[in-house]
Formats: sequence, structure tokens, C-alpha cells
Amino acid sequence: MGWFEALILGIVQGLTEFLPISSSAHISIVGQVFFGGHDPGAAFTAMVQLGTETAVLIYFWRDIVRIIGQWAKSLVGKAPRNDPDARMGWLVIIGSIPIGVLGLLFQDQIESTLRNLWITVAMLAGFGVVIAIIDRLARNERTLEQITWKHGILYGCAQALALIPGVSRSGGTIAAGLAMGYKREAAARYSFLLALPAVYASGFYQLAKELKDPSPDTAWGPVVLATVVCFAIALAVIHWLLKFVSTHSYVAFCIYRIAIAAVVAVLLITGVIPPVPAAAG
Repeated sequence: MGWFEALILGIVQGLTEFLPISSSAHISIVGQVFFGGHDPGAAFTAMVQLGTETAVLIYFWRDIVRIIGQWAKSLVGKAPRNDPDARMGWLVIIGSIPIGVLGLLFQDQIESTLRNLWITVAMLAGFGVVIAIIDRLARNERTLEQITWKHGILYGCAQALALIPGVSRSGGTIAAGLAMGYKREAAARYSFLLALPAVYASGFYQLAKELKDPSPDTAWGPVVLATVVCFAIALAVIHWLLKFVSTHSYVAFCIYRIAIAAVVAVLLITGVIPPVPAAAG
């Protein structure tokens, strides 16, 4: 992977990670269409996502410190277990279990079979329709203070759907939140917080694997560049998205998902790009 390719992929990752349009799908599509038919791969995606999640860590730093503090205090009886922040800490932990377990069980399929672009097209379009319907029917009443254990688990299951390129981590969790009656901004905020353990675990796991058994194709300089670019852009996107969804629906994102799915389907049908990508180079 060259420097220019890393720069472009970093921009794409930063722009799409928190929007409900699937960053993994865009990374795969851009890599294949513009860079010689090569999919950067699940490992590259996992590592550069460390940049986007660091943006979440900084943006929500005060909230995260407060949640961790109250959660820790509740363990030793210095804070009530029903404290909203302590409960949020447990909910994030519990909600991270489904994606962690499924990610390990289906690691080989995630890094190979599920990266078939026909699957990506189906998920982009199909889940775009799902999000649009849910958003149209959503009550937009609940706040994060009202989140229940049951809802926390359902959020976690929805996040696990993001293991399939084209679904979107934020799309899955936000859609689940809206379906359960949460306000758009509340659903987005919890989506950001819930992603932290899973993405950091995945990113550092892939990083450790690469350090232990280095691939000759790994270009660390470009990977670092992509990660830094992801971080800078993602920080701005978080700020923009939270303001946008407080007054707008997700319809525009749904239309975009269906449109990009149609474009990729045409490219596949005409043979411009293959459904099964070449290995990253």
C-alpha cells in the first residue's frame, strides 16, 4: 500500500465510520475501484479504526471518565449500583460481548467470505430500507438515562451485525435505538460509546497479530498516516453528526446507501470490479 492510497483510505474511513453508511463497505469499494482491484482487508480496517475511536475517546472524554469513575466506585460500594453512570458502564461492557464473541468465532469468514461485494451490495441496500422504515416509525422519546438492561443487550446484538460489511456499526446500533424508542441523538451517542471496547479490542488484536507475525505486504508508514487522518476527520464528523441528527432524520443516509449499492451492482454486473477482491498489497 502506497502513501497516496493510505491518505485516500484514511479520509474515507474518517468520513464514513460514524455515519450509518458502512465504513468497511466504502473502504472495500474504494480500494477495489481506484487502487487496482485490491481490498485493503479487514486487518487494515481494524487497525485504522483505532484512529476513529480515539476521536470518540477525546470527544466524549468527560463522559467516559465520569462513567468509568462511577462504575469503579459501584464495585466497592462507594456509589449506588443503580447510579446512571455506573449502569452505563455495565451496559457498555455487556453490549460489547456479542460482537466480541461472534468476531472471534467467525474471524475467518469476516476476513474472506463476507467481504464478497455482492453481500456488501445487499446489506447496503437492504439495511438502508430497514433504517428508513425504522426512522419513519420511531417515537424519539427515550433518553440514555432510561436505557434498560434488555435494551443494552439488544444494542449489543445490533452492533454485532456490523461484522458484515455493508451493515454499518452505527447504522445497526442507531436503528436498534430508534426501534426501541430512543431519540436520534441519544441513539447516536450510545452507538459511539458502545463501539469503544469492541473497536479498540479488534484494532489492538490485529496489531498484535501483525507484530507477532509480520506480513511482507504491511507498510507501517502508510497505515500510521491513514490512522492519523482518520482521527482528525472523525473528530469533526462526530461533532457534525450529533448536531445534524438532533434536527434531521436519517433518510438522506438511507437514500445514499441505496444509490451506492446500485452503482456497485452495476460495476459488478459489467465486470469492472470482481465480487471477490484480490488480496491487499
